[in-house]
Amino acid sequence: MASHCYFVGRIDAAVRYSDAGQTIVASGRDYALPFGGEGVLVGPYLAIGQPERVIEWCRAQLALGRDALTSTQTMLVMALTTAGSVDEARIAAEGLIDAAEATRNPYVLSLALGAYGFAIRNTDPARAREALRRGMVIAHESGNSFTEATLAVALSTLEAAYGDTLDALDHISAAIRTWFDAGNTTAMRPPLAVLAVLLDRLGRYEPAAKIAGFALSPLVATGFSEITTAIAHLRDVFGDQTYESLARKGETMTITAMATYAYDQIDQARAELEHPS
Repeated sequence: MASHCYFVGRIDAAVRYSDAGQTIVASGRDYALPFGGEGVLVGPYLAIGQPERVIEWCRAQLALGRDALTSTQTMLVMALTTAGSVDEARIAAEGLIDAAEATRNPYVLSLALGAYGFAIRNTDPARAREALRRGMVIAHESGNSFTEATLAVALSTLEAAYGDTLDALDHISAAIRTWFDAGNTTAMRPPLAVLAVLLDRLGRYEPAAKIAGFALSPLVATGFSEITTAIAHLRDVFGDQTYESLARKGETMTITAMATYAYDQIDQARAELEHPS
């Protein structure tokens, strides 16, 4: 559990706890973590932009038969997708939802649906949207705001690219609010990155640059390639010097200031979409 402290920004400590936990699990004794904890133990590596280490660990645990609640398989799919190994992620996701359903655990099933939807979001957006929406319903009905917000971020990328921009803004807003209220500074950055991408597409360049400056992190850079494209475009719009100045303003904002700024930008974007001049 200590390895989860990366959620509140203690990333270096989380990596140390993760390393220590892996050493114990791999020590040769019969250590089996409860609730499929072997998979989530390596979550901090995603936060530091090293999904390949998650992949290696998860594959080793699966080879040993350690996947009590499909959590390790789900983490493997997430890590492969984050690493850009889309075909491997899709193969790893085969049978995942059926296995998760068999556990009769709503948390496990909703997270598996999220991993599956995230893995196929660019190759089969319609099925991905269906999986993510189903996962969000299950998470909401079971009171799991963590998974609901996680899936909302993935769904917002789909809606922004292929669906309804207003829906995308709603999902982004809900995810930011959940993570802000929970003090989860690490998970708050991906929905902000999606917002920056969307604002760039809408021509709202200055707020896009500020929010991108705050949102950019190793997790975002590896897991959301759209932000790289958006930043490159913003640099073309402003020039490197002006972009860096705007991004720096966003980067130095407090969590509270950025959340307030993001809500305001979402409201403005929504108003323009609902009432175009």
